[in-house]
Amino acid sequence: MTYLNDLEKIISVNSYTKNSAGVNQVGQIFDAWFEKLDFKTTLYKRKHIGHHRYYTSPSNSNEKKILLLGHIDTVFPPGKFENFAQDDAWVYGPGVCDMKGGNIVFLEALRELKKKNILIKNIDILLVSDEETGSDDSKYLTAELAKKYDYCFVYEAAGPSLELVTGRKGVGTFFIDIQGKASHAGNHYSLGYDANLEASYKLQELVKLTNLQEGTTVNVGKMEGGIGANTISPHAHLTFELRYKNSDEKKRVLKSIDEIVKKSYVYGTISTLDGGIQRDVMQTSDASLSLIKNIERITDTSIKSEERGGVSDANVVSACGVITLDGFGPFGDGDHTIHERASKESFVSRIELSKNLLEYFIKNNDF
Repeated sequence: MTYLNDLEKIISVNSYTKNSAGVNQVGQIFDAWFEKLDFKTTLYKRKHIGHHRYYTSPSNSNEKKILLLGHIDTVFPPGKFENFAQDDAWVYGPGVCDMKGGNIVFLEALRELKKKNILIKNIDILLVSDEETGSDDSKYLTAELAKKYDYCFVYEAAGPSLELVTGRKGVGTFFIDIQGKASHAGNHYSLGYDANLEASYKLQELVKLTNLQEGTTVNVGKMEGGIGANTISPHAHLTFELRYKNSDEKKRVLKSIDEIVKKSYVYGTISTLDGGIQRDVMQTSDASLSLIKNIERITDTSIKSEERGGVSDANVVSACGVITLDGFGPFGDGDHTIHERASKESFVSRIELSKNLLEYFIKNNDF
């Protein structure tokens, strides 16, 4: 497991999304590793976040291609959670499963192919630098590059039974700004337009859009407004999130959100909407399920699959029509906490799985 030394090397560098210097330092380490495997590096340079990194292998225009997708940013600022540790069964540290560990999985799988003197071709790699903050910049690059590919494997963490991920909810973040009119709550109560009261009505109407049976949730996570107890509130602000499992639900909720924003429940208040869909839904498809069956045949193993409520960059690629599977990374838990860990045993099985699949793809140009 010498690759765990490589994992420790990149875990020990803080790559909090806003720490662009640290993100780029980790990226430069990956540059050296992939260039030793004869990949060509292209940098998509950014000023306020780390550079996105695109590694390409030889290919022919008439052959099928696969994209391996990961991210190199993590969630904790410098000084909060930076240490790497291990015991007999687990490795611990920021990114061991989300998702520096996943990047190590496909790096090591490609190294194994290189050792077998297999020419790596028709396989490209994209490592983005802002996934943990929503891929607000990289999602456009990812979507543009995705057009070149027939398949995409995403190396977020596997499930507890090493499940692959066939579906993820879509997610959107929205903001409603409500303008009312201030007045003295004692002397001129009726002259005010209460923005806080308007926000309370809107909150209740938004939450009613939740449909758990369809997997749709609307959560008003933050509510702000007002000046003080003796003043009718002249302004209020709602921050809320939508998650959904299918396009019909997205259309239903977006239409209803517009109606709720336009309607004034409290006379005199005016509301405006901002925000939108961050990443569209990744719906389980016949093609993705068929690919899992082919993976079982190729590897002579049983592969479980699952859908998740959380999002990843798999959503972006899947929305472009590319056959996409996620969860190729190691199994771990505690991600986004100081207890993040990943199973050593799962690294072994995941590297073996990727090595076998990528070797098959190189030799057959398909699955």
